Amino acid sequence: MSSILINNALIITMNPDRQVLQGSLLVENDRIACIGNGCRTADRVIDARGQVIIPGLIQTHVHLCQTIFRGQADDMPLMDWLQTRIWPLEGAHDPASIYYSALLGIGELFRGGTTAIIDMETVHHTESAFQAILDAGIRAVSGKCMMDRGPEGIGSLLEKTDTSIQQSVDLLEKWHGAGEGRLLYAFNPRFAISCSEAMLVQIRDLACQYNVAVHTHASENRDEIAIVQAERGMRNIVYFDHLGLTGNNLILAHCIWLDNAEMEILRRSGTRVVHCPSSNLKLGSGIAMIPQMLDLGIHVSIGADGAPCNNNLDQFVEMRTAALIQKPLHGPTAMPARQTFELATLGGASAMGLEQQIGSLEAGNKADLAMVNLNNLHCAPLNETDIYSQLVYQTRSSDITLTMVDGQIVYENGRLTTIDEANVMVQCQNAIKRVRKRIGI
Repeated sequence: MSSILINNALIITMNPDRQVLQGSLLVENDRIACIGNGCRTADRVIDARGQVIIPGLIQTHVHLCQTIFRGQADDMPLMDWLQTRIWPLEGAHDPASIYYSALLGIGELFRGGTTAIIDMETVHHTESAFQAILDAGIRAVSGKCMMDRGPEGIGSLLEKTDTSIQQSVDLLEKWHGAGEGRLLYAFNPRFAISCSEAMLVQIRDLACQYNVAVHTHASENRDEIAIVQAERGMRNIVYFDHLGLTGNNLILAHCIWLDNAEMEILRRSGTRVVHCPSSNLKLGSGIAMIPQMLDLGIHVSIGADGAPCNNNLDQFVEMRTAALIQKPLHGPTAMPARQTFELATLGGASAMGLEQQIGSLEAGNKADLAMVNLNNLHCAPLNETDIYSQLVYQTRSSDITLTMVDGQIVYENGRLTTIDEANVMVQCQNAIKRVRKRIGI
């Protein structure tokens, strides 16, 4: 049995009582064994005096396959962004470029205290991303992207329905539960525009059969909604509900442009919404009605989306942005700091279906956590300040000093322990040159 004792820390538990404790946290193997006072000693002892232990941050909409496309598609509207840049770039990926793109993203996530993600890969080479997830040690719900209809620009990403379904099932049966349960599979139809009704119905049935999630995009952009309305005769959320896809295993990224009927469907069905504030601002998509959703009891969590529509994968940036953009619309009390922090921890755990294991620091839970150094000028003064305000409005990813997943330290004091950072940087530089050359840019 391996064990780590972290002493003298301020601990943000996010337990049902939302306790903030001063004391110790003991990790044995992959679990939290003790929290507070009276924890026994361990194989390794870390003095965390002056630091804060938080539950590992959870991002519920990420595209690891797109990390090497950072800076390749800036200042463009969504459909142009997809059709002229992202889809051609994704189609030009090879197994190595996918692998190192995923490692690059995971390394950035670890440096920022993110320990778990819901990830959508591209159509091809999904196993390379899965191998990167396992090699690096992040916790992930991930899956192959599915696209069997051909909007302009889809190119080599266009699949036959049966092929897409069979490949997805094969991946699920091989990889679901890998890494001692750290990797879980989800069906990933890209969005309604690129998926036939026949495929969506099969996905619905297979997700029920295998008891896994469905992760897709919805209502991100008004042009997208107009296309769905014209082709399917109804709006996005109404259409998904009509097909029987809505429910607590459906994870919908964005959900910006909703009407009252769609909001009610989300509330009634327990469908999960992922808010991606920086991506939504950068693509000019809009500002999601998050305070109204939360007031209705709709489940919301937070994600950075992909690097080419955000340019970073920093959950502290996403928390701050999520809180700030609502205040001019709804007043300064909208999206208070503690509520926003909950969306990035407990909200993410629930979206992943893992709320009994991660998202809070409690004895028996998985040891997914991060340590934050607030002894920096941008965090001072430290005393007489609300800790949630410090974490949401002041903290930066560079303040993270340790990240742990499943009891394994994956980042500590400026060094990634499971990723060769220098090699990844070189490999990604080579990969983006290779991919760009294939599509002639």
